[in-house]
Amino acid sequence: MLKSKLGMASVLFLLTTLLLKISGLIRDMIIAFYFGDSYQADAFLAAFIIPNMLFLFMTNGMKNALVPSYLEAASKGRADSHLTQVLKGTAVVSAVLAAIGAGLSPYIIPLLYPGFSEQAQMIAVWVSVLLMSALVFVGINAVLEAYLDANNRFSIATVSQILVIAGMILSAILFAEQIGPYALAAGYLIGAAVSLLFKLIFVVPKQTINLREKINFKEVNAFYAIFIPVAVTVMVGQINLAVDNIFAGQFSEGTVTYINYAKNLVHFPQAIFGVTIATIVFPILAKAEASDDRLLFKRTIAQGLTTMYLIVLPAVTGMMVLMPSIIGLLYERGAFTHQATLATSQAAYYYFGSVLFFSLNTMINKGFYSLKKGKLIMGLGAASILFNVIFNYIFTRWLGYTGIPLASSVIGFLYIAIGFWIFLRLAGGLPLQMLGREFVKITIAALAMLAGILPLISLLAEWPLAVSVIAIAGAGAIIYSVSAYLLRIEAMLFLWKNLRRKNNQKETTGR
Repeated sequence: MLKSKLGMASVLFLLTTLLLKISGLIRDMIIAFYFGDSYQADAFLAAFIIPNMLFLFMTNGMKNALVPSYLEAASKGRADSHLTQVLKGTAVVSAVLAAIGAGLSPYIIPLLYPGFSEQAQMIAVWVSVLLMSALVFVGINAVLEAYLDANNRFSIATVSQILVIAGMILSAILFAEQIGPYALAAGYLIGAAVSLLFKLIFVVPKQTINLREKINFKEVNAFYAIFIPVAVTVMVGQINLAVDNIFAGQFSEGTVTYINYAKNLVHFPQAIFGVTIATIVFPILAKAEASDDRLLFKRTIAQGLTTMYLIVLPAVTGMMVLMPSIIGLLYERGAFTHQATLATSQAAYYYFGSVLFFSLNTMINKGFYSLKKGKLIMGLGAASILFNVIFNYIFTRWLGYTGIPLASSVIGFLYIAIGFWIFLRLAGGLPLQMLGREFVKITIAALAMLAGILPLISLLAEWPLAVSVIAIAGAGAIIYSVSAYLLRIEAMLFLWKNLRRKNNQKETTGR
């Protein structure tokens, strides 16, 4: 029965995660519809970066830090007390950060985006103020979402994040024409408040949090000593995104928009498939670590890498071929013109390496965490920020704004290359011959898919855009699957065996 509940929780988590990513995509479509690639879109997207960095600092950092500390407290019979202490401490920290962030926004925005017009800077400043104000709700939400994760209620935590995005979408539909990008920021603020009320009223048991309990500063300080390094580590990606936007702000109106839409779209497969692969691979990795089975540990890391490559490579390759069509289908309406589609497509092409290399790196990072070498990841992340600044400076002077995504791809390559080399030494090696053989087979299968779908683009040119994209994507999936089967790619067989095992478990449970 327990396995059945955990299996259902995993399925619900995957479905709600997919819904979360789709809702984020719809939000981008709404922004594109109302604001296109104008200075208003640039101002909102640029202003969103730093508050969102703090949102992720709280949310992801809290999940990585609070879940183990909460479970440890639960083993000692004081789970509710520990949750109360962290929640009250986080409420204070969030309020202070919100006040500082809102107060500094009028000074930070002009400093980061000197190339923005006066109107764009004014919008960016007030959007930043509104979003920073939401940090009070985001911080408390982060604690409660980590609490839900610790109790295997993953899908509810994800649903609460969907409520925030839904607030932005609804507010934009209702008020974008009257108050412009401020509608999006106000929608986020209201959505964060509604999400918090949803959890407090309907999800978290009333006796769980004791607001009358005095703050134990020693316990709160001990928790934040663990929280801060973890949270800083997960901020690296957002810091690099902020660097990208700062460089994009030096170019003409619309560039910030092109960069953000291109990155979000190209990294969509990573966000979806990464969760699926993690669900299949990481329980095996945890078992190997717990039993000190080094052979299983190494084999699982290798299988995770090949499985990630198996899924992400064809997905991104297909997207590259269909990129103008996909962007046109999703965004080209309202204020988003065909010229904006072409400019966004140019940026998207250069993100190919970024999504591929960082997808593979998620597996290496899990290996580092399993070996209790998380500080190495933080060091690599800090180095990546420095190199991102250097490469952005060099490539933007060479290629213009497309140098920004190229810098991300180069950073991704260096990150995985250095991280893989260090991990090899720590783990005592990996089955490199098997990895090389599998990667070659997968690449051949992807090339076969590419050769099969390229002629279809011209053949289906007269078809409706949505129909042609679906038809070409479907044909590509079939060609790739058949090629992978004929090449006997082990990662494909690994996925198939795990899916069959799960189906068998469901049938057994059903009986």
